[in-house]
Amino acid sequence: MRSNRLFPAAALLAGLLAGAGAAKAGNYEFLAAPQTDLNRVFRLDKTTGEVGACQYGLKEGAAAGVTLCYPSGDGARAGAASEYGLIASHHTGEGGVFRVDLRTGLMSICFVLNESSVVCTPPAK
Repeated sequence: MRSNRLFPAAALLAGLLAGAGAAKAGNYEFLAAPQTDLNRVFRLDKTTGEVGACQYGLKEGAAAGVTLCYPSGDGARAGAASEYGLIASHHTGEGGVFRVDLRTGLMSICFVLNESSVVCTPPAK
C-alpha cells in the first residue's frame, strides 16, 4: 500500500522536471535572412540576445552538403538578460537581421562578417 502513495508524488515530480526542460527548450528564435539567394538562418537566444547563424554548404564529392555554422562574435555574444527578438527587413538583398530588445527598444543589425562569425552593431534607438 505504501508504494501506491509514492507513485503519484513521483509522477508529479517527473512531470514538473519534464515541464522545466520543455520551457528551457523554447528559448530560441530562428529567422531566415531576407536575401533571396542566401540560405542562411539566424538563431537568437531570446533571453541573452546571443546571435549565431547557419547555412547549407556544398561538399566536394558528397551527395549531401554540410551545415556551416558561424559562432557569435563582436556584439553578438550573450548580453544582459532581457526579452530579445529577431526581425527581417523586406529588402531582398539584405543578408542580416535586426535584433531587438523588446523591453528597451534598442536595436542592432546582425550579419555574418567575412564568413567567420556573426557580428552585431552597437545597440541604438
